[in-house]
Amino acid sequence: MAAILLDVDGVFHVSGEPIAGGAAAVARLRDAGHRLRFVTNNTTRPRAELAADLRSLGISLEDEELQTTPRAAAHALAGKRVLALTMAAIVPDLEGVELVGEDAEAVLLGGADETDETGRVFSYTNLSRAFHELEGGAELYRLHKNRWWQTGLGPMLDAGAFVAGLEYAAGVDATVLGKPSPAYFAAALEALDADAEMTWMVGDDIDVDIAGAQQHGMKTVLVRTGKFRPDAVEAGRVRPDAILSSIAHLPEWLEEQR
Repeated sequence: MAAILLDVDGVFHVSGEPIAGGAAAVARLRDAGHRLRFVTNNTTRPRAELAADLRSLGISLEDEELQTTPRAAAHALAGKRVLALTMAAIVPDLEGVELVGEDAEAVLLGGADETDETGRVFSYTNLSRAFHELEGGAELYRLHKNRWWQTGLGPMLDAGAFVAGLEYAAGVDATVLGKPSPAYFAAALEALDADAEMTWMVGDDIDVDIAGAQQHGMKTVLVRTGKFRPDAVEAGRVRPDAILSSIAHLPEWLEEQR
């Protein structure tokens, strides 16, 4: 049976509204013996809450099956002095990182959300503070560099724009800790004890989910929900192994591949 990495936002829900058939699909995949890991670039809420949200949609999973970028950041930045421009809710997941307001060894940027907290976290004052630390020699890290994400109200600007701005101003390149970084995918494969060529990545983002997984040697399925845009697929060079209407069709499609 295959190992399967499942994106969350845009695959199972959009702004908390469930995508039909997601819970049933997970149940069928488990019954078929597939090894599953849920992989998300959500950087605004702690893992325990995100896992609880999925369970509230009827999806069966343990907290440990959900891989998040704040946990990856905690591992990568353990023991460092870090200026973190992130949502307050994920601070508990940064255990082992020394959070500071100045004299930082690293600057960490998280993602935006749909609340007013985004405006406070990515204020001009905070971004200027981050620039000052980078000019002083701090390294720049990003939980992800997503340009936008799909919400119930339509596309919304994500924190990738702020990352790009700091890279430009300070003349540095940020190290990515979430998808599509090789380290993030490698950690997911290790958790499943899986080989890349025998693993499927299922997502709605042609650049982050599909292109990233392909670069790591995985097979890919793009779903027509969430961030999916047909023009982006047609105009780009990335070609998933399959394009399905939604996660609901994945179990049956996999059975047909045997």
